[in-house]
Amino acid sequence: MSAHKTHETRKTPVRPATLALLLAAMALGACTRIETGEVGLRVGIDKQISGAELMPGSFNQTLFGDVLTFPVRDIAVVLDNKNPLTADNSTLKDFDLTLVYSINPSSVSDLWGTKSRSFHAYNKEERDWILMHSYMTTVANNAAYKAVREYKALSVADNRQKIEQEIKRIVTETLASEKLDQALTVSLVQVRNVMPADDIIASANAVVTAQNALRAKEIEVETAKKEAERIAALNANSKAIEYMNAQAQLKIAEGIAAGKVNTIVVPYDFKGIVNANSR
Repeated sequence: MSAHKTHETRKTPVRPATLALLLAAMALGACTRIETGEVGLRVGIDKQISGAELMPGSFNQTLFGDVLTFPVRDIAVVLDNKNPLTADNSTLKDFDLTLVYSINPSSVSDLWGTKSRSFHAYNKEERDWILMHSYMTTVANNAAYKAVREYKALSVADNRQKIEQEIKRIVTETLASEKLDQALTVSLVQVRNVMPADDIIASANAVVTAQNALRAKEIEVETAKKEAERIAALNANSKAIEYMNAQAQLKIAEGIAAGKVNTIVVPYDFKGIVNANSR
């Protein structure tokens, strides 16, 4: 009978402190922190929204279910390369607009739960849903087209501030009519670029060129007129001087003839008198 050695494997017991650390790491790994400017909603295993809005700074477990996060502050709607029609039936070559809105944190659950998903937009980079972004894009676009329609193509840029105010007013009134004015607030409307159509710019340049040419002609006429008046004035003065000289000479001649003139002042270079004793 041969002897066999029995090897026993002893398991190292997990210390309570180590177990606590492991559990804490697992818990943190299955948590989502709501960042500043965001609001979260808990989604249960049944895909239903459960509980109230999760506020910034809170840690929320995602081991069972999930947590959706939504930006609520300073959400930008950017409209680029739009071509609204102006009051003179001209289509703008380019119109760029930025609208900024915010969401009432307490309205997040209602907006997500009651509005169509087509009203929202999904940010793939941030992996966030942007509530009402598609809706606000449509409202802002319609407001911009309506506001621009009140101005002629060449005056749109000069009335940029008025157009911004009008767009904000239209959007705000639209939100009120849809009973969304307590949930959504517009904080900024900025028209970033306005460019009329090429033919409108060409026509405007042609008008300016023609006006400049006309003004140049008017200046030439005015200059010629002034010059003619100057020459006429000089001629009138010259004739007056000649008349006065003739009158003076006549008076001198009459005085000599009457013997009333004893002394005559002649210029130093006068050569009209011949010296009879010079021979």
